[in-house]
Amino acid sequence: MRALTQSFRKTQRLPNWFVIRPVPEAFHDVQLALRKHGLRSICEEAHCPNLPECWGEAKTATFLLMGDVCTRTCKFCYVKSGKPVPLDPTEPSRLADAVEESGFDYVVLTSVNRDDLPDGGAGHFAQCVRAIKERKSSVLVEVLIPDFKQDENALQTIIDARPDVIAHNLETVRRLQKTARDFRASYGQSLDVLRFVKEKQPNAYTKTSLMLGMGETADELVETFTDLRAAGVSILTLGQYLQPSAYHLPVVEYVHPDAFRKLREVALGKGFVFVAAGPFVRSSYRAAEVFVKSVRHASLSC
Repeated sequence: MRALTQSFRKTQRLPNWFVIRPVPEAFHDVQLALRKHGLRSICEEAHCPNLPECWGEAKTATFLLMGDVCTRTCKFCYVKSGKPVPLDPTEPSRLADAVEESGFDYVVLTSVNRDDLPDGGAGHFAQCVRAIKERKSSVLVEVLIPDFKQDENALQTIIDARPDVIAHNLETVRRLQKTARDFRASYGQSLDVLRFVKEKQPNAYTKTSLMLGMGETADELVETFTDLRAAGVSILTLGQYLQPSAYHLPVVEYVHPDAFRKLREVALGKGFVFVAAGPFVRSSYRAAEVFVKSVRHASLSC
């Protein structure tokens, strides 16, 4: 990505544009509400750098459903792998309680992969969406789903729950899929998941995220943008990959903010309704803002 990025290969120190914002008081209110109802957030599990901003200012949180143990071992992800616990049937109601109490107007629901379950946990996902909507219909709900092994029945279960946004992350370009993701995931499978959702629910907003700095090239990113639009994806987020521990994939490159801005323009030129791009952007970063802006400024059918 020489033409688009400033390279910091094999650098141990973060570049000077990585400045974490201080924690606002409202952050602690959200944290207490999650603890009270025994809930987890991917914001904390994945050590997201935007957690203070999203919880404290945007009133947006991403809840981690179905436990904190994943059946897959992606090489970029800090969530632990192993044998998951049984599903908790009280989680949907506890989730609805926390959303109501915390005053969220936009929530993101995601989960670990649960390949141990017949439907991958799709039914539980759907129960959580419905529980929130029944408690407070005005809350916008985004789901960030696993691939469910491309099980169409499981995907239809998600669609039938009527979330406002359905997201599934492609994570990286085609060439780096095996390097970064578990062997049970693939570029083609993720594209097919996104395509299926759009075909079955044409008016749905579909969304995906890519991590940059793993060694991808500008040409590979442009090819990926084209493939995502062909699958009908509406919203795209681009962010910097950060190595969560010494045991995970190293960062190949820290992508300069100017390069993110250029890539955003390229992606918008491909026809995405909305693109968020920057070093701190994550798949659910300022999710409410992304969704609202995409609706407000959309000049084409999603």
